[in-house]
Amino acid sequence: MGAGVRHKQTGGRRRGNRSSRHVAMSEINVTPFVDVMLVLLIVFMVSAPLMTVGVPIELPETAAEPLPGEQDEEPLAVTMTDDGRVLIQTTEVAMDELVTRLQAIAGERDSNQIFLRADGNIPYENVMQVMGALNAGGFREIGLVTDAGGPSLTEPEG
Repeated sequence: MGAGVRHKQTGGRRRGNRSSRHVAMSEINVTPFVDVMLVLLIVFMVSAPLMTVGVPIELPETAAEPLPGEQDEEPLAVTMTDDGRVLIQTTEVAMDELVTRLQAIAGERDSNQIFLRADGNIPYENVMQVMGALNAGGFREIGLVTDAGGPSLTEPEG
């Protein structure tokens, strides 16, 4: 973005001191700056949706309607994998530390809503134990995350 040298207009005469003909340019060339900003904008627009995936698990399918999404804070999610790991967002937490971690997080948040993502192959008893820990940690609004497109109990299969 450096400054360049501009030749001074002398009106066709070449008299005087040689160094007086050159004056430093005080203008900044912003074209490279704009180019870099546009490239960064495109990179972030493409990569932002990929950052919200989280931990890959096999969610059970259901025909339930989604919860309304009017929230001021980023939703907090607890994930249970089929190999027995429990994660808060993307950080793995031991089961005996789960309640204390959740209490610390609940103290910093305005909402007591949390989403539980559990692999479909996990026993029901394990899911209920984690739900009890969520409740003991201060979260009263627990949303169970599922995939859409599951069987409907009101419509006959055909």
